[in-house]
Amino acid sequence: MCRTIVVTSGKGGVGKTTICANLGIILASKNKNVLLVDFDFGLNNLDVVMGVENHITYDIFDVIDGNCTIKQALVQDIIYPKLFMLPSSHLIENNNIDVEILKNMINELKYMFDYILIDCPAGIDNNFKRAISCADEAIIVTTPHISAIRDADKVLSLLLKYKLNNVCLILNKVRGDLIVKEKMLSVKDVEDALKLKVVGVIPEEDFVNFSLLSGGGVDSKSDCYKSFSLISEYYLLGKRDIFDPTVKYKGVLGKLKINLRKFV
Repeated sequence: MCRTIVVTSGKGGVGKTTICANLGIILASKNKNVLLVDFDFGLNNLDVVMGVENHITYDIFDVIDGNCTIKQALVQDIIYPKLFMLPSSHLIENNNIDVEILKNMINELKYMFDYILIDCPAGIDNNFKRAISCADEAIIVTTPHISAIRDADKVLSLLLKYKLNNVCLILNKVRGDLIVKEKMLSVKDVEDALKLKVVGVIPEEDFVNFSLLSGGGVDSKSDCYKSFSLISEYYLLGKRDIFDPTVKYKGVLGKLKINLRKFV
């Protein structure tokens, strides 16, 4: 049975598209058929993040306009054969698309995939509501900063109206050294604030966004990769094991690493 999961956030810049792409890559690498759908009409960049922007012939608007079938619009990933994408267009921003058309489109694709991840536009406009309406589950992406958490809380209150099967939280751009020094909110702090379970913690690593531009995802030796692997196990096996970014900053060696990071 296909699981349709919308990846959303209260504000832009928290890494929603990056997380959608990497989670899709990890699931596909574990022999699951995965589809990434870009619902960020007009401001889309999932195709760029995945490195397939030059391989697009048709997009979601071509399907709606009857210029192609939905299968013709799918773009297979360059590296992972079980990973596909349904691209949007940066040339068209249409706020009048009937949500039932999009629902039917997603339903038509469910029999082909194990997971459909929908990259939702940030904010709470009509495009956000259409994306949520097409999903059965949701991931809210936020960073451990007060402004981002407030925006995530607004999104959460809206999601509750849709009666989704499962709503989870992923914390991105987390600095373990700052948590140890009590200069950044911890996982528990965020969970207590939002009354929502965290299923993934992505540490802040400067090279993550750059590595994605090649379309191959993050380095398999990185902490980010370990974190995404743990998140995938939650969706594959129901196992909730969260990456702890504070471990390497504890103890004598940890204090040394914190001091060294000041100069990086």
